[in-house]
Amino acid sequence: MTNKKLIVITGASSGFGMAMAEMFSKSGYPLLLLARRVEKMEALGLSNTLCRKVDVTDRETFEAAVREAEGIYGKTELLVNNAGVMLLGDLTIQNSQEWQKMLDINVMGVMHGMQIVMNDMKARKSGTIINVSSIAGVQPFGNHAAYCASKFGVVGLTRVARNEMSPFNVRVLSILPGAVETELIEHTTDPNIVNGYKEWKENVGAVNITAEDVAKTILFTFELPQAVSLREIVITDTKQDA
Repeated sequence: MTNKKLIVITGASSGFGMAMAEMFSKSGYPLLLLARRVEKMEALGLSNTLCRKVDVTDRETFEAAVREAEGIYGKTELLVNNAGVMLLGDLTIQNSQEWQKMLDINVMGVMHGMQIVMNDMKARKSGTIINVSSIAGVQPFGNHAAYCASKFGVVGLTRVARNEMSPFNVRVLSILPGAVETELIEHTTDPNIVNGYKEWKENVGAVNITAEDVAKTILFTFELPQAVSLREIVITDTKQDA
């Protein structure tokens, strides 16, 4: 058993979440990995790791998984709210069900996660919450209206939670990645938008930054002393100009 404290990562079956799982595991942390595709997480074969099939919009199941892991590894020291979906579309014609799905997962899922761990962290006067937003949480992009709404929401709620939790020595941070090669764009249902997005990335050369780079940044941020809070981190490929 490790003497390091529990790390909870949502959306751990691909992209940033999977990269974080591997990196935190190599650093000796016990993990709770949450996603809807549990077999992808289990295939990593990480030690001191509990994998559970959880939809972050289902608060009851989400909390049950956290409490189960805490019963094994102790209280959550870091929660990374990483689960998210990107359904790009023209606001004038996009199906409103896609808007709702993004708001439910990208915003409500984050709020569920925070509420599940915040009271324990306050009582212990220790802990860190890192919410994965996006550069689309601080600036607009075409065909990103509802996605921007959800990610601007994550930035706003993170700021409010940070104000509420900082007197208790609890860090609440957000990381805002730019374009990175992950499965995220594949969620979008309009093939023209998907192709345009991929073409834009190729044209600006924003294809070199990786999920591992983002994971490394999150691990570094967490391992700083508890008194050090990197409140908001925008991380992009050096060649990304917007």
